[in-house]
Amino acid sequence: MAERHQVTRIRRERRRRSLTVTASERLSPHMLRLRFASPELSDFESAAPDDHVKLFVPDGAGGMAMRDYTPRAFDAAAGTLVIDFALHDAGPATAWALGAGVGETIQIGGPQGSSIVTDDFDWYLLIGDETALPSIARRLEELRSEVPVLALIAVDAEADRIELADRANLMVHWAYRTDPGSDAVRLAALIDGLILPEGEGYVWIAGEGSVARVLRTHVVETLRHPREWVKAAGYWTIGVPDSHERIGD
Repeated sequence: MAERHQVTRIRRERRRRSLTVTASERLSPHMLRLRFASPELSDFESAAPDDHVKLFVPDGAGGMAMRDYTPRAFDAAAGTLVIDFALHDAGPATAWALGAGVGETIQIGGPQGSSIVTDDFDWYLLIGDETALPSIARRLEELRSEVPVLALIAVDAEADRIELADRANLMVHWAYRTDPGSDAVRLAALIDGLILPEGEGYVWIAGEGSVARVLRTHVVETLRHPREWVKAAGYWTIGVPDSHERIGD
């Protein structure tokens, strides 16, 4: 019998693709969805819901900037890709996305690699802010339908909630910044209030780097959760452009 809870890592050759915007949709005050098409997506692969592609966008000073984004959905056969943009800063990617109309073109690179977690855990706990929402939403669609999933998500206000997969065993808790405290404090309080399902669980955390570190430590030390079943990533860092880091082991 194969060992449970395996993690398989895949590396791919670096490749750029040129895409064309086919549609733009505002999902919430701070989330914008762009749909792309290109014949160059015919062999596009993204094996894990927390994969990321590099977007090459104008930096406003005559050069190009690179920013990481989750492939929210894709259809290689149809040559289409969906990317959701969290709109919270005035950076080049946000500026480009807000101004991108149908017919606009852009280049992407990757995903260069995937970390595939076997879907054989007894439950899943997904924690993050709006930058993690595309990955959380995709994971909810891809996990086996019967497994219990808990999601803790920090956003600005109730209007920033987006529609998530309709799952029988899904429990979502939203933390709003209209309430006192920081994301770390609000999300840690939600963690402390959870009644976790029986069995072995996988915890995934992403968001601002310092917040992700605090929450990972909280899950490992307070919940006594095995650290090998916790994955945390800093999707952005205050004051640091193009920041994406793996946190912990």
